[in-house]
Amino acid sequence: MTYTIKKYEQNDYTLWNDFVSQAKNATFLFHRDFMEYHKDRFEDFSLLIFDEDKLKAILPATKQGNYLHSHQGLTYGGLVYKEETKQVAVIEILKTILFFLNENDFGKLYIKTIPSIYHLKPSDEILYSLFLAEAKLIRRDSLSVIDLSNEKSISKIRKRGIKKAISNKLVIKEEADFELFWNKILIPNLESRHNAKPVHSIEEMNYLSSLFPENIHQFNVYFEDEIVAGTTVFETETTAHCQYISKNPDTENLGSLDFLFDFLINERFKHKRFFDFGISNENQGKNLNEGLTYWKESFGASTIIHDFYEVETSNYRKLNAIFV
Repeated sequence: MTYTIKKYEQNDYTLWNDFVSQAKNATFLFHRDFMEYHKDRFEDFSLLIFDEDKLKAILPATKQGNYLHSHQGLTYGGLVYKEETKQVAVIEILKTILFFLNENDFGKLYIKTIPSIYHLKPSDEILYSLFLAEAKLIRRDSLSVIDLSNEKSISKIRKRGIKKAISNKLVIKEEADFELFWNKILIPNLESRHNAKPVHSIEEMNYLSSLFPENIHQFNVYFEDEIVAGTTVFETETTAHCQYISKNPDTENLGSLDFLFDFLINERFKHKRFFDFGISNENQGKNLNEGLTYWKESFGASTIIHDFYEVETSNYRKLNAIFV
């Protein structure tokens, strides 16, 4: 079977999005409307892989010098394909991609995989293919995840926090606007603690939420009508993922986040398969925030890994003569 590769162009918009909607390992992050909200920051070099005239896989990607990266504006990336595309085909597709990149003077391909909790069906064919291509593991993040199909275990300290929040008469609201949380809680916290800013501006979040209202949610917690905490949740078919979590440090003893996450886990998103608190890593995965990890695990979360790989494009040769 011979595959051909085409660089994404604007007239592929519908073809691309239709494929995303049918893939077994895609989420709304791969919709072109989501990928392109920050297109001025990256040089898009996404690829479409065909078997004759049939689209078999896509690779959301950006170009940086003579390297190709899984799209640098997305949390996760990697090769996206349908259930009909089996292991042998994925190996051949990776070989075709590496050959194409090598022929076009790309020295390396950087792949950040799609964590398994976002797969609609098992989709680790690409991991085996990368192993065969002698890809190098260059980063590993740990996601704190609750499997909502299993009985949940929450620590006594979290239960005390929930009781405290109830006694303080805290109120949770799902909001249509992100401005209050951004300006009152998130931005001040990131500035004071990390001298950083949110990845998304208020304008970007409001814009993305207008495009994907079923996927992007804002939850705020109030004490006496004043916002004290909140979280922004990205919802996929399988998973509720916390994109941002923050609270007012002057209201530490209200139990606001314990109260909020008990509601999200046991009520609002109880129908999902997974609840993903996100990473507690820094320094390309080499440092772990111990306190943050403990807080997430005290809700019953455990670890799922998110891997990042580097592969020489010349390693397409290593995918020759491997079948027995």
